[in-house]
Amino acid sequence: MATATTAPFPPAPPARPRPAVSETMDPRRVFAFLAMVFGMFMAILDIQVVSASLAEIQAGLNASADEISWVQTSYLIAEVIMIPLSGFLGRLLSTRVLFTSAAAGFTAASLLCATATNMDQMIVYRAIQGFIGGGMIPSVFAAAFTIFPPSKRAIVSPMIGLVATLAPTIGPTVGGYLSHALSWHWLFLVNVGPGILVAVAAWKLIDFDEGEPSLLKRFDWTGLAAMAAFLGSLEYVLEEGPTNDWLNDRAVLVFAIVMSVGGIVFFWRSLRSAVPVVDLKAFLDINFAFGSAFSFVLGVGLYGLTYLYPLYLGRIRGYDSLMIGETVFVSGLAMFLTAPVAGILSSKLDPRVMIMTGFLGFGASTWMLTSLTADWAFGELLVPQILRGISLMLCMVPINNLALGTLPPERLKNASGLFNLTRNLGGAVGLALINTVLVNREELHYARLSESITWSNPEAMRQMKMMAQNLSAHGIDGGTGALTQMMGRVHQQATVMSFIDVFYLLSLLFASLAMFAMLMRRPPAAAAGGGGGH
Repeated sequence: MATATTAPFPPAPPARPRPAVSETMDPRRVFAFLAMVFGMFMAILDIQVVSASLAEIQAGLNASADEISWVQTSYLIAEVIMIPLSGFLGRLLSTRVLFTSAAAGFTAASLLCATATNMDQMIVYRAIQGFIGGGMIPSVFAAAFTIFPPSKRAIVSPMIGLVATLAPTIGPTVGGYLSHALSWHWLFLVNVGPGILVAVAAWKLIDFDEGEPSLLKRFDWTGLAAMAAFLGSLEYVLEEGPTNDWLNDRAVLVFAIVMSVGGIVFFWRSLRSAVPVVDLKAFLDINFAFGSAFSFVLGVGLYGLTYLYPLYLGRIRGYDSLMIGETVFVSGLAMFLTAPVAGILSSKLDPRVMIMTGFLGFGASTWMLTSLTADWAFGELLVPQILRGISLMLCMVPINNLALGTLPPERLKNASGLFNLTRNLGGAVGLALINTVLVNREELHYARLSESITWSNPEAMRQMKMMAQNLSAHGIDGGTGALTQMMGRVHQQATVMSFIDVFYLLSLLFASLAMFAMLMRRPPAAAAGGGGGH
């Protein structure tokens, strides 16, 4: 266990001397980085790849409606614990050992998920998959700003920004196609071949750094336990709270208490330990602090919309997994086409202007959705999805550069874990708030709409009469059937109105935050950053 010191932020051990990074790009390191990017893509993709196919998995494993959500929840809880821990593991083991182990373990866990025969096995295997896969994500961000010079940021930063935003966006599309064309097992089997290649390439090509085994002697095991309790319980509370009436549910209340205690111990140990599990000193850098805050908000929008589109299409439009995937693919295509443009603009424009433009564009895309009706399909959702994809890329590239581009190399591994954690926590908090708003506002709208369906409302009576006549013509009890149909219509309209309320809130969030972008400190025109070798 690490010993406590009196200073809140103990001085970091002196960094190993590093030669200045060459302005030329070593082909070996380029291929190593590409292998790492693909590994990160698989790890992030698997968060959402099951979202459009939960019904197929539920049927295949004979799971209940309450159990099936844990296919995603178990992955997210485990991943959110590993992401900040990966910074320490990268320093302890080296990027080569950590990434190779993570890629190989993620591949093995994917194979286990495909062989699951019941829900208990699936939950355990998905937790293993999320925990091990989480080690790949921050390693890529750290490598990008360590091994490449600032002059190459216009190429490297859009690449990792594209993967970080594209993977969860196209997850439902990929998952819907695989489960529809083959079976739900292929949601996981598809990782096996590429995962083996990534692991082999990582072991053969990565040579960025060396491990520091001496760190293990001073490792803060108390801090690790507290961090796991804090982040794991936080994820559980955010996932289960909205559907279980928050603290009125006994399990949610217990985990909320564990979260509070774990959080207090974790932050105390992080500030007091000589070698903390997570070094919070990176937040003293104003650019990293602002970049992480914006990453949190970006997580709200990224994961929130990736959740809302399939939910609307499935619940209101009745789409199956393949139809949902085909409809939401537009945002991913817009991101892919915008990535090189964002890279070019990042080297020519003030990053604060790009962030402001991206946030305003995202707010505009959700504002368009406030006109939503139960009849909206691909055509009506096309422009909002394109604008959303373009805006996300305009935000992600400068936020990455701002948060990580000016940090010294010895802080990058730890900082990249914190940075990615903020995005995932933003997604978790955003989904919890979105679900809470959807449930509460749907109940409110249903109550108000029901009040207008009375015998004194001529329009309501006219529609009831028409429905009764149509049902009677087919030999069905017209009165009872018409009442059932009318209740269904009211429920549907209340649901649509609750979606509109969420889109209003998201529009206000991003429009207001766009103004804060200009309050940030503008980074130097040619920041040395992590790739600058200082």
